[in-house]
Amino acid sequence: MRHSRSVHVQRSRNETLPQAGGADLLPSLSSLLWLPQALLIAMAVGAMASGRFDALPYQAMGVLALGALRAWLDALGARLSFQAARAALTDLRAAALARLLASSPLDRDRQESGAAASIIAEQAEAVVPYLARFRPIRCKATILPLVIVAVVFPLSWAAALALLISLPVIPLFMALIGWRAEATSRAQMVELGQMNAFLLERLRGLATIRGLGATARTTAAIHTHAETLREKTMAVLRIAFMTSAVLELFSALGVAMVAVYVGFHLLGDLNFGAWGGQLSLTQGMFILLLAPHFFEPMRELSAVWHDRANGEAALAALQMQIAGAGTQLPSAPPAPASLTAPAVHLDQVSFRHSGADKPVLQALSLKIAAGEHVAIMAPSGGGKSTLLALIAGLVPSDQGAIYIAGQTPAQMRQHMAWIGQDPHIFAGTLAQNISLGRDLPPGAAAQAMADAQMQRVAALHGSGPIGEGGNGLSGGEVLRLSLARAMARPADHPAMLLLADEPTAHLDPTTAAEVTHSLLRAAKGKTLITATHDPILAAKMDRIIQLDPIGMEDAA
Repeated sequence: MRHSRSVHVQRSRNETLPQAGGADLLPSLSSLLWLPQALLIAMAVGAMASGRFDALPYQAMGVLALGALRAWLDALGARLSFQAARAALTDLRAAALARLLASSPLDRDRQESGAAASIIAEQAEAVVPYLARFRPIRCKATILPLVIVAVVFPLSWAAALALLISLPVIPLFMALIGWRAEATSRAQMVELGQMNAFLLERLRGLATIRGLGATARTTAAIHTHAETLREKTMAVLRIAFMTSAVLELFSALGVAMVAVYVGFHLLGDLNFGAWGGQLSLTQGMFILLLAPHFFEPMRELSAVWHDRANGEAALAALQMQIAGAGTQLPSAPPAPASLTAPAVHLDQVSFRHSGADKPVLQALSLKIAAGEHVAIMAPSGGGKSTLLALIAGLVPSDQGAIYIAGQTPAQMRQHMAWIGQDPHIFAGTLAQNISLGRDLPPGAAAQAMADAQMQRVAALHGSGPIGEGGNGLSGGEVLRLSLARAMARPADHPAMLLLADEPTAHLDPTTAAEVTHSLLRAAKGKTLITATHDPILAAKMDRIIQLDPIGMEDAA
């Protein structure tokens, strides 16, 4: 049965990210060391005010040692947090790429390549600052204020109350602003993905745009997208600056409340709030030194608040990518390596495109013998390419079963070679476009080029790069390069079933004859199934199968 096309989020955000660990707690530990530092400084000030200087060198050495320890903990925490964030992003990207690889390339609901590339490559980078900076600071903002209040309260309940009064206001305003920031960041990332997809599509069709004289219209559309992206980006920045301003305001008010109380208390104008009746200079100085540090995590949290908004928006986009929508290719353990051409059997196979009124194929049964060369012919839209895609396992059938050498298409996929109508050529050398990163035997790429009659192309380009999309190659040369890919295979995964979709379409008679000769040479000793309108190519096959809307008719 067909896979559902609805989106199902399979794992929650917390399940896809590492839990807070030692790396997130190190900044909190470093900040807590300020408490003994502040105590030593307050004791030194109190002693100097009393005219005692004997302990001052030891106190200074203690402050220096604690400062060095804090700096080391900060550096260690930053390094470990970055490493953990980068590892988490790598796992997320691998999951998203695995989902893309498992989706059918012929699925009409498949995400645009430009948008997918933007999410995985560009937008996903926002996850690293979110994990490496925001989460450790959020942990510190949770721990440090509570510890400082617990330390200040035994000295002065009034100072602790002043801190507690100002503290809840800050998270409240940050939460209100944060909801808006997250929505704005998500809208900005969606617009960024749409613009990348738009640019990629227009770059691919640049020749057509010029030929139709639509460059001015395309330029205007790009300008509109750029302006929309600029507006959404500026909205994100406005919220980030507003967050900082609000936090600084309430932090200043909180510190001022504590400073005013301590100052008037030491002057004797406010004779309440201290458990012992009157605070000493050392105690008052200690509270004053802790008050700014009480708000420091909140200020740091404000500085990275936009990292949270961007990071959570990027995480949502990645998780949507991982959950996916549309058709997934079935997976199965590969069949053992076989050096014999396989037989193909279709049993009552039916297929309907999503949203289509009528099926493309209905109850189609077909047997192709091992080593047989077969041409599939039908009017345009009659299901030739769909039939090849079903045999290749690129789309699952609605009903029926397909067997290749007694195995499923998913099990036999490593022993097939697909030659499509429009093979993609990557920027790189001829050899790189043939190997595609596979571990080929020595000389396999050169032999494949020779078998595909690419000697002239190889002599012309040598080891030089070819442009993206096959710039510098003719249509016939691109098809021969695709044939060379099909012939060059790893030793443990020989391709014994060739599937060719319109290999001679849009070629002149001479080039079509050359491609046909190369195809038959590549298919020697293998099973070949080709979808074609070319009667000359079909006549060279062992059998022609004519498809019609209601089934199949053997025309041989």
